[in-house]
Amino acid sequence: MRRLLLSLLFIGILITVAGDLLAQTVKVSAEVRPRYEFRHGYKTLFPDDANPASFVSQRTRLNGFFANETFKAYVSLQDVRVWGDVNQLNSADVNGFSVHEAWAQIKFAKFLQLKVGRMEIIYDDHRIFGSVGWAQQARSHDAAILKFFFGDNHKLDFGFAINAMQASLERVNYTNKNYKSIQWLHYHGDFGKSGISVLFLNNGLAYDAAAGDTTKAYDENIAYSQTIGGRYTFKGEKIKFNAAVYYQGGKNKANNDLSAMYFAGDVSLHLIKAFTFGLGFEYLSGTATKDQGVAGKKDQSFFPFYGTNHKFNGWMDYFYVGNHAGNVGLIDVYLPLKVKIKKVTLALIPHYLMTAATLSNGNTDYSSGLGTELDFVVTYAISKSVKIQGGYSQMFATETMQVLKYASNPTGEFYKNTNNWAWIMLTFKPTFFSKE
Repeated sequence: MRRLLLSLLFIGILITVAGDLLAQTVKVSAEVRPRYEFRHGYKTLFPDDANPASFVSQRTRLNGFFANETFKAYVSLQDVRVWGDVNQLNSADVNGFSVHEAWAQIKFAKFLQLKVGRMEIIYDDHRIFGSVGWAQQARSHDAAILKFFFGDNHKLDFGFAINAMQASLERVNYTNKNYKSIQWLHYHGDFGKSGISVLFLNNGLAYDAAAGDTTKAYDENIAYSQTIGGRYTFKGEKIKFNAAVYYQGGKNKANNDLSAMYFAGDVSLHLIKAFTFGLGFEYLSGTATKDQGVAGKKDQSFFPFYGTNHKFNGWMDYFYVGNHAGNVGLIDVYLPLKVKIKKVTLALIPHYLMTAATLSNGNTDYSSGLGTELDFVVTYAISKSVKIQGGYSQMFATETMQVLKYASNPTGEFYKNTNNWAWIMLTFKPTFFSKE
């Protein structure tokens, strides 16, 4: 915390001085976000004879933004902790302090800018690239992006990143749970009430080419997969519609052939002033259990690599949040309902979840139905800078979910347990200084 306070003082002085001299825009802000959670079946079915988890986590951020006619810069320092993980009379922290973002963006011409540094990368609905803002630590990348602007309604990003374990004289094998190298193109154009986005991602993951050979040392190689697709949006006064399709090919992390698909669509109606309801679906292809890891069989499991996956397929994070990679895929049919009355917003989202490929155990093939998840959240916006939220979710699982989550115990009945999760979160976003 001492480092955070010193950083706050330093950035405040630096940006204030810069603001007096040069800036068109200077802003110093912060975020304090404590969240209590009760977990009794979060991310997986709750086993018998276990005790639920209960804790408070907190994110604290200090943000500084500067911009003039030729460039802009942004720094976001953050501390992430669980209440009680450090003693009261502490002399050291538990690695909770980090630089979440630190980037600069220079304007070469009206149509061309370059952004470099550590940054959040967000495109479209966060499905492929997202900030993962729900997680207290969130997601950021070390990358560079060339930004092309064609008028006011069309823009094209070309981004790339290459990662290493450290500065070294010889190659050091990359063992972080991250990509080794990526390149991407993203186009977005607005056409009246419609929008079109196109994305191409070349994703390079490091793997051990000598895996399984005990006579050889770790031999780093890179497996590249390609994700290509697009998204269409329509925003009317009473109706909104979204549709997306992506294909993944190339190689998976085990250097096996990959061929996977993603389809999604949703519509929302705002026919009454305070009430919005909709219908949506997602299809993420999967690989049948009997074909997983089998030589000569393609990996057919789509994975949304760097998206805000908590936003999708139920907030209890049973799918694609550090799990469900290379598995039987998912079909999600959901019905979002939202009511907004002044400063209070209530939302209820039921999800019906199914496997996209056949789940089996030995000679038994299981039905595709995984269960139904109900998500409920209430938000009270006290002011522009302060809000309080609370949520409750429950998973009504099936035997198929038991087999999926507990392959080593497929005959268990954890799916019959009460699997639920509750939380309450306060978000404070004060602005200490702002000049335009």
